[in-house]
Amino acid sequence: MIAAKEQFPEIQRGTDEVLVLTELEERLKSGKPLRIKAGFDPTAPDIHLGHTVLINKMRQFQELGHQVIFLIGDFTGMIGDPTGKNVTRKPLTEEQVADNAETYQKQIFKILDPEKTEIRFNSEWMGKMTSAQMIKLAAMHTVARMLERDDFNKRYNNQQPIAIHEFLYPLVQGYDSVALECDVELGGTDQKFNLLMGRELQKQYGQKPQIVITTPLLEGLDGVQKMSKSLNNYIGIDEPAEEIFGKLMSISDDLMWRYFELLSFRTLADIEQLKQQVDEGRNPRDVKFELADEIITRFHNKDAAEKAQTAFIARFQKGAIPDEMPEFDLLAEKDDGIPLTIILKQCGLTSSTSDAIRMIKQGAAKIDGDKVIDTRLLIAKGTKAVYQVGKRKFARISVN
Repeated sequence: MIAAKEQFPEIQRGTDEVLVLTELEERLKSGKPLRIKAGFDPTAPDIHLGHTVLINKMRQFQELGHQVIFLIGDFTGMIGDPTGKNVTRKPLTEEQVADNAETYQKQIFKILDPEKTEIRFNSEWMGKMTSAQMIKLAAMHTVARMLERDDFNKRYNNQQPIAIHEFLYPLVQGYDSVALECDVELGGTDQKFNLLMGRELQKQYGQKPQIVITTPLLEGLDGVQKMSKSLNNYIGIDEPAEEIFGKLMSISDDLMWRYFELLSFRTLADIEQLKQQVDEGRNPRDVKFELADEIITRFHNKDAAEKAQTAFIARFQKGAIPDEMPEFDLLAEKDDGIPLTIILKQCGLTSSTSDAIRMIKQGAAKIDGDKVIDTRLLIAKGTKAVYQVGKRKFARISVN
């Protein structure tokens, strides 16, 4: 076991909060491997880079000699996590949970060591809990305390419905820590209330309360909202290598350092050296190449990473138009044609007509490689061309 003082820099890297730090120090000094838990509800079939912030932290604990528990919330997934929601979340069916959980197990071992990972399902204990035991668990917390949680509080004050079963979610997540006798639980900053529930319930069940470690929520490609499939600002770890490469190259230079900190396995000293190189004049694009290479090598392989970079350079750095792209046939309702802004929206090149206007004004729209600056441009009947928005969106469109 690595000495406690040597473990601290890695454990604290990329974390938001450690509660309570002195308790963690005490347990690390004991020299006994800690039981580290992170729970994931199988709410979607794929894991994206935002999820891997926690999984990377689990990997660090594995390398430091601790026992990692990847908890799949197949029971909680059927309740529906209310965290951050302003409406009651629709629970998943047993079939959806089972399918998604199977995919999770395949994907996590691209990061974690399968021989050092304990996979558990919270239905193991929750599925066996009797009604009387559930009532006993529910009696350990008050409605007043539940309403201290930000999302519940907002919904209550706005007179929006809160279903009774939603109060069970943090209780069940907290009880998971009791069932697994956890020393540490990991979670995103939005899970702090639920993680602290585990500490409280462990005390009531006579266990030593777990240490809570929260990690930041990784921003998505837009650099503002957290990475989410529903917001379409995510990078899935099973996406094709070229898609991952293109998405990573689209992030801002500032966001790149955030991704390095939370996603890279490079040392902090290495990342500081890269920052210094950029300050001294190195092109940030080349540093972003290194980030993309590392991520794609992890989830695919080195050869795929190299091919993705070569394809990116050929496609974007040299201004090449790809051979394959979506094709659309549009029917003009008026004789004078269809407004360009409508075409860009209908074919998915922009999210809305206002977004199309904005992209045209920014000089990001092209037709057959030529920049378009007229936001009122009408595309005449009988034309066929390649339309481009930004560096990555192309479509071959016919207007008839």
